[in-house]
This record gives sequence, C-alpha cells and structure tokens, in this order.
Amino acid sequence: MNRLALGAALAGFAGVALGAFGAHGLALSVKAEGWWQTATLYALVHAAAALAIALSGRTGLVRRGGWAFILGVLVFSGCLYAMAIGGPRWLGAIVPLGGLSFLAGWALVAAGATRR
Repeated sequence: MNRLALGAALAGFAGVALGAFGAHGLALSVKAEGWWQTATLYALVHAAAALAIALSGRTGLVRRGGWAFILGVLVFSGCLYAMAIGGPRWLGAIVPLGGLSFLAGWALVAAGATRR
C-alpha cells in the first residue's frame, strides 16, 4: 500500500469537501472566511504535491518532503479551519508550525532533487 498516496488523496478529498462546505454551507465572518480559503488553498496545493511525489516512486528525502506536506496540511489547514468555526484563538500560535512543515517539505524535495 502506498501510504503517502493515501494521505495525499485524503488531504485532497478533505480540501475539496471543506472548501465547498465553507463556500456553500457556512456563514463566516470576513476574517474567518479568509482563514477558510487559505486553509483550503494550502491543503489542495500540498495534497497535489504529495500525490505527485507518492506516484513518482522517489524515496529518501523527496518522499520525506511529501510526508512533511501531509503534516503541514493537518497542522496549518486544520488549525485555520478550527479557528474559522470558533475554535480557540491560541490555535493561531500553532499555525506557523504547519507553515514550517510546508517549508521543510519543499527544502527536503529540493535536497532530494539534487541527488540521484
């Protein structure tokens, strides 16, 4: 089983479903709507990147980068979604950790791309 592909597919599914729910099923403040849209954008972009990595057959640093993207979706997007629907504001202090996970993922992919 390709667990990274499964994680990417689930992140993509959640991004589409939550994006649609936010657009059509929630009455959010302007600020909360911005959080929701940002969470959805980052979730979908990084789900697609993780899926590409999973299907590429690459191992090592590149594959670890894909897992960093999945972690980033969970932390970054998850906290923004939670805050948008009324979760505690202290989650805002955790959001940057998800962003760092995205950055680490891209750094790992870049480092892995320099190797055979």
